[in-house]
Amino acid sequence: MIILGIDPGYAIVGYGVIEKDDKTGKCSLIDYGAIETDKNEAFPTRLALIDDGMKSLIERFKPDAIALEELFFNTNITTGIAVAEARGVIVCAAVQHCGKLYEYTPIQVKKALTGTGRAEKKQMQYMTKMLLGLAKDPKPDDAADALAIALCHAQTNNNLRNNSMF
Repeated sequence: MIILGIDPGYAIVGYGVIEKDDKTGKCSLIDYGAIETDKNEAFPTRLALIDDGMKSLIERFKPDAIALEELFFNTNITTGIAVAEARGVIVCAAVQHCGKLYEYTPIQVKKALTGTGRAEKKQMQYMTKMLLGLAKDPKPDDAADALAIALCHAQTNNNLRNNSMF
């Protein structure tokens, strides 16, 4: 099963693609990176670039499922609204071109990878690196977060035959 994990944003959309072996439950890295938009572009143009990037990722990797992080609102509501708009574009592209979209809160992602919903960034990076057998932390951080979201889906989704990554 190929899983595309997405960390939504409007400046940087992190993505991580993993494959979960149906027989062993082991996950392996396929690719990771980011869709980046230029801050000097008009916001609607940036949304269109995100849409194009999502369509390209889905076409390239043909995921069986897309895992997306739910919004986490901090104190800056203006940024939250822009991220929500970008996330809407991502959701639409995922549903139209893959059809299987799963959403996870940051706490669910942390708990799936570390056993606690209060894990710190370093713990998440360590577990992502270990579970995928990577020599170094994936960069940018948005891509590392997207890989963690994909791993969360591989670990927690009850529709998968074998839920053990270990």
